[in-house]
Order: sequence, then structure tokens, then C-alpha cells
Amino acid sequence: MIDLLSDAYQYFLANQSRFWAATTQHLWISSAALAISIAAGLPLGIWTAHEARIGQWAINLFSALRLAPSLAVLFLVQPYLGIGTTPALVALTLLAVPPVLIATYAGVRSVDSGAREAARGMGMTAGQILWRVELPLALPSIVGGVRTAAVEVIASATLAAFIGGGGLGIFITRGYALFDTRIMLVGAIPVALLALMAELSLGWMQRRLASGLDAAT
Repeated sequence: MIDLLSDAYQYFLANQSRFWAATTQHLWISSAALAISIAAGLPLGIWTAHEARIGQWAINLFSALRLAPSLAVLFLVQPYLGIGTTPALVALTLLAVPPVLIATYAGVRSVDSGAREAARGMGMTAGQILWRVELPLALPSIVGGVRTAAVEVIASATLAAFIGGGGLGIFITRGYALFDTRIMLVGAIPVALLALMAELSLGWMQRRLASGLDAAT
């Protein structure tokens, strides 16, 4: 194993420019997909949480979408958007929206009704209740959804290489095609580390927010 890692390191040294270009592209497409998913999933989650008649139906639909394999989503958008970064970005966004939306829905729905009633008694409008009461209390749950989405997007972005989307997946696909494990490791190890960093940092943030709410109550 040590020899294999040494060989992978030597391959990395010989291909640093390609590696850093792929890493930059991987981070860009992952960050963009995550940002778009938050911009779409957060308001949708808030809306479904306040619309009891369609909220559960929408959550069931998006929960079912989470069961779709990442590679299947990539190949489903490819006939319509072609190959390259755009279809990969669309597919990754579709994968990331459900966990953000579901976590936002759960967080807002879990806000104690007494807190809302107290806010109304103080004369707050619906918008003020949302921003000053519901979202602060739901924030740990929302961050948990972003945490799940971030890990999924970083890992699934490796599959973008199958449709010309670039990223660190190009080393994995090239190594697989050549039956060369050292090339695969050059792509797989950084992706695993990036996913772990996202998990740990957002998990820490979620715990801090949750402990802050516990202290406040």
C-alpha cells in the first residue's frame, strides 16, 4: 500500500498543473451547484413549510428524487444539455436541492407554535416572524441540510468527468480505463479529503448553532 501511495504521489508530481486545474474546476462546479441549491431550496423549503396542503406532497416528491442515482441524473440531462460543465452543474444542483429543501422544511415546521404566538402578540408581521423567530430557530436544521448536500455534491462531482464536466473525476476515469490504481488515487484521495473537510466544518457549525439555541432557551 505504501508503494502504491508513493507511486500515486510521483504521478501527482509529474502532473501538478493538470491536477490543480482539475481541483479548481471541481471546487468551482461543487460550490456553484451548492450555492444554487441553497438559493432554490431555502425559499422552497420555507414556502412548503407554510403551505400545509401541499407541503407534505412536495416533501415526498423531493424525498423520492433523492433516491435517483447520481450517474443516472447526469445521463438524463446530457441528451438535452449536451456535454461539458453546464449539464454537470444542472445535474449536481438537482441532487443538492432536496436535502436543503427537506431540512429547511423540517426546521421551520419544528419551530414551537408558542414562539410564533408570542411574536404575533408583540405585533410582529409574518415577515418579521420568519426572519426573527423561525429562521434563527431552524438554522441548525438548515445547516444540516447544507452539510448533507455539500458532501453529496463534492462526491458526485467526480461523475461529471463522464460527460466532459472535468474535475478530479478525470483522474478516476482515466485510471479506471487504464487499470492504473495510482492515477485513480490522485483523484479519489483529494475528493475524499474535500468531502471530509465539508462534513467536519459544517458539522461543527451545526453543533455550535444547536448548542447556542439550547443555551438561549
